[in-house]
Amino acid sequence: MGRAAAAGGGAGGARRWLPWLGLCFWAAGAAAARGTDNGEVLPESIPSAPGTLPHFIEEPDDAYIIKSNPIALRCKARPAMQIFFKCNGEWVHQNEHVSEESLDESSGLKVREVFINVTRQQVEDFHGPEDYWCQCVAWSHLGTSKSRKASVRIAYLRKNFEQDPQGREVPIEGMIVLHCRPPEGVPAAEVEWLKNEEPIDSEQDENIDTRADHNLIIRQARLSDSGNYTCMAANIVAKRRSLSATVVVYVNGGWSSWTEWSACNVRCGRGWQKRSRTCTNPAPLNGGAFCEGMSVQKITCTSLCPVDGSWEVWSEWSVCSPECEHLRIRECTAPPPRNGGKFCEGLSQESENCTDGLCILDKKPLHEIKPQSIENASDIALYSGLGAAVVAVAVLVIGVTLYRRSQSDYGVDVIDSSALTGGFQTFNFKTVRQGNSLLLNSSMQPDLTVSRTYSGPICLQDPLDKELMTEASLFNPLSDIKVKVQSSFMVSLGVSERAEYHGKNHSGTFPHGNNRSFSTMHPRNKTPYIQNLSSLPTRTELRTTGVFGHLGGRLVMPNTGVSLLIPHGAIPEENSWEIYMSINQGEPSLQSDGSEVLLSPEVTCGPPDMIVTTPFALTIPHCADVSSEHWNIHLKKRTQQGKWEEVMSVEDESTSCYCLLDPFACHVLLDSFGTYALTGEPITDCAVKQLKVAVFGCMSCNSLDYNLRVYCVDNTPWAFQEVVSDERHQGGQLLEEPKLLHFKGNTFSLQISVLDIPPFLWRIKPFTACQEVPFSRVWCSNWQPLHCAFSLERYTPTTTQLSCKICIRQLKGHEQILQVQTSILESERETITFFAQEDSTFPAQTGPKAFKIPYSIRQRICATFDTPNAKGKDWQMLAQKNSINRNLSYFATQSSPSAVILNLWEARHQHDGDLDSLACALEEIGRTHTKLSNIAESQLDEADFNYSRQNGL
Repeated sequence: MGRAAAAGGGAGGARRWLPWLGLCFWAAGAAAARGTDNGEVLPESIPSAPGTLPHFIEEPDDAYIIKSNPIALRCKARPAMQIFFKCNGEWVHQNEHVSEESLDESSGLKVREVFINVTRQQVEDFHGPEDYWCQCVAWSHLGTSKSRKASVRIAYLRKNFEQDPQGREVPIEGMIVLHCRPPEGVPAAEVEWLKNEEPIDSEQDENIDTRADHNLIIRQARLSDSGNYTCMAANIVAKRRSLSATVVVYVNGGWSSWTEWSACNVRCGRGWQKRSRTCTNPAPLNGGAFCEGMSVQKITCTSLCPVDGSWEVWSEWSVCSPECEHLRIRECTAPPPRNGGKFCEGLSQESENCTDGLCILDKKPLHEIKPQSIENASDIALYSGLGAAVVAVAVLVIGVTLYRRSQSDYGVDVIDSSALTGGFQTFNFKTVRQGNSLLLNSSMQPDLTVSRTYSGPICLQDPLDKELMTEASLFNPLSDIKVKVQSSFMVSLGVSERAEYHGKNHSGTFPHGNNRSFSTMHPRNKTPYIQNLSSLPTRTELRTTGVFGHLGGRLVMPNTGVSLLIPHGAIPEENSWEIYMSINQGEPSLQSDGSEVLLSPEVTCGPPDMIVTTPFALTIPHCADVSSEHWNIHLKKRTQQGKWEEVMSVEDESTSCYCLLDPFACHVLLDSFGTYALTGEPITDCAVKQLKVAVFGCMSCNSLDYNLRVYCVDNTPWAFQEVVSDERHQGGQLLEEPKLLHFKGNTFSLQISVLDIPPFLWRIKPFTACQEVPFSRVWCSNWQPLHCAFSLERYTPTTTQLSCKICIRQLKGHEQILQVQTSILESERETITFFAQEDSTFPAQTGPKAFKIPYSIRQRICATFDTPNAKGKDWQMLAQKNSINRNLSYFATQSSPSAVILNLWEARHQHDGDLDSLACALEEIGRTHTKLSNIAESQLDEADFNYSRQNGL
């Protein structure tokens, strides 16, 4: 039984292996027939018993080899007698197969699963037209089945992106497209976008699309879309990051609506009104462009002048009433007040007694009423007493005056002298007696002879002359001074009296005709006019005056950069005016409004009631680094009520005045006198004020100490003159040439420090070598000079040389180094000049000598260019050649545009008088070929003489 079973089993087993043996024998025969001996080539199909074709439950998938790790391909089929892999058209050896066999319980069919490994070397060694591939072949009783081809590739990802995203600046609501081409790789890399290191989910934001060929598209940019964007590429091998792209969404500024027109700036006559708008709809953000166009518009307006009321004549007296009074009335109708004018002042009716005291009131005559009679008597006594007191005071004053005159012993001689141009006198004091002329006191009577020389029309200056005339006690020590007064005006009149002094008798600033009146003063009355100039304060008053007539002239404030040009013909003929000019040295009356800062001194010129027929030129220095991109500069004028009003912006178009802004000064053409100043409103943080930095030094009370004072002031000559005046009083010495510091309006402070002090010769207190000044103190400093003091101490008295550096810098801004190399001994110290004396010799010049262009040449230029020309060679081209390209409508309103342009040229070139540049401009235009700079002096003098003779001078 056992054997039978065994035999049966053996027979059954033999039957099961017969197909396999047949397959092997067939394969061997086929291999022999093909001429191969490896036995690996199998037939495409083999005969089998009836059954079912193999069906693949699992086919091999595409695979990637990562680094050097082999991959496994697997295949599963049922029913399958055998499964083999074929790679790249060749059978894989059976030894490389790993086979598992199982039985499907639901169908009872045999299930076979096969694995093979593919290495990196196998894939790299294959060189075919396509990728390395493998497929499964399964056998059953009915035949064979083939699986899909599975490709095997080596995975990699290169490092560099083929295209990195680029940063962009886009306007709000604009489209943003960031391109990204990931590195080459197998399999292809997938792209992900990051914003500020956070993944972007396009499914949650409909405004963002990341599906289009790896690009990032933002359809409508928002402010929140600004940021740093990064493209991330990744596959099964590695991840790569692109360079970050910065996206800035900016907002261009937009104008707000115009405000309502302001009220007319004058109560009466022709003025202007303005309206404004702001760049806040929206305000520029993230570097967006500022609004284009003007922020202020001005138009002319005419206001009805107010008419104050005036009384009519009184009516006739009424009939006497029972109360012994009669009345009369008047009305405010000649004219009546209108347009806001004042009502008449005073009473509209009057009453008085109509019987001359004879009327009976309560049965008594009026003259018997005692209270009234007592009152009248007391009034008479009061008036009598006051009159007597006035007479007594007058007698006393006259007596004192006569006594003081009797004590004086002065002699006056009139001598010829050379004439200087108008309104200023020179003083020349000559001492005959040997000795110290500074020892002037009441106990000494020096025998001095003083000559005082006057040149030009004699003009007593205000306020200097007022001081000379009122403080007589200052000159009592000079009682023995002999005075010689010289006046070219007296000589021209042929007057030779030795005992008379002729001066122009003027009051205030009223016009004078050609018939000028002169007063005569006895020499004994001249004591108040004599003064020792050494007693004057070193800090002179910043005020100058001059008398100007029809010829015009120039008034200069020495060492301040402020000047006034009165053109020829601006003052009517047969008139002359005393014109003054001053600078406010106290606290500025112009208070800064918001971010606005004062860029110039407050300059006053007058008299305010003077009327000119041609615009005059006022030159005001400023400290702004001129740039229309960073500054909005305004010209302002102070009203009679003390308020400041804007005249115009420098960039405005206006026909009322003209502003020409040069790097260091502003030249203004005006029609009326007053107080003017320049203010600036910084538009950006790059707005720059120019500061002048200087270092002064002097010895302190302690002989071993030396003081350094570092000043930072606005870069205007006036501001530096204030510093020089203060230092003169303190005995300070300028140690280094001043330098310019560009101070930005970026809110960062200023640091001043002392460096490189010789360690064994000098020392400075710890923690005091560096001082910091807040931004606001520097930015708004234009009244009191800003300075920092440093105290150095030398170890021994033998140290006489000081060498160090002063560093002045703005945080995140400009820096300047002042190199100090000086001797602390006065005898060895090198003197550095404070000012160039280019404009301090003649503060006032009148007539043709005040102008650089001779009058005859000027007339020919105006006659040529004022005439319109078809080729455009007229005054407009003259303006263009002189760098006047803006607001030409102002010149078009003038009677002679060329004359006004030349006046502006005179104001700009008052120091250099560069006639070559003007001549070149004229030659370029082609209207004249005359070199102005080569005109002979004889021709100029002859032209001036002819011009003076024609005008009756």
